[in-house]
Amino acid sequence: MNSKNYNSKLRIGVLALQGDFEAHLKALQKAADQLGIEIEAKAIKLPAQIDDLDGIIIPGGESTTIGKLMVLFGLQEPLQQKIREGLPIWGTCAGLILLAKETDNAMEGQPLLASMNIRVRRNAFGSQRESFETDLSVPVLGEAPFHAFFIRGPAVEAVGPGVETLATLDDGTIVAVREGTLLGTAFHPEVSGDPRFHHYFLRIVQSVKG
Repeated sequence: MNSKNYNSKLRIGVLALQGDFEAHLKALQKAADQLGIEIEAKAIKLPAQIDDLDGIIIPGGESTTIGKLMVLFGLQEPLQQKIREGLPIWGTCAGLILLAKETDNAMEGQPLLASMNIRVRRNAFGSQRESFETDLSVPVLGEAPFHAFFIRGPAVEAVGPGVETLATLDDGTIVAVREGTLLGTAFHPEVSGDPRFHHYFLRIVQSVKG
């Protein structure tokens, strides 16, 4: 891809409260290098660190822990405001849960960003022992299947108006969605070695930044 279309540095933050944020930082840099995009990818923990960002990734981990730390560090409302302003946000695994407006444990006090018009079921495929990998058809990424790793992954039980389903399992279970500038995946693209989802997110960020 010609880099002259990407002549402005993109500033991407990866929420670093808990989970494998380092893998996302490495995957982002690799994807940007392949696309010829200049980026600054950094770990973020505090509200002041999100002010000048062009996009944010919320990584996998333990959604309840990340949610509580998000509240403790004063990030919940600033992140919700950024979402309202149209900042691109990508949630992977636990991050998908945090983006959802509804989850199966909402009554247990799970802090959420509650911004994406979806209902998510946590640990939809069982415990860590039931983690698995599979090839997914993801048309927005091209014809080649995407090899996805599900580690105590959630599933999207229902989508509302404005939500595009990007990928499903063979049984129809929804595992990747997009709503405007919000992207959600139930699996871990950062460990797959396939950069195409990071390419896709960077293109969303670049299109918003103009």
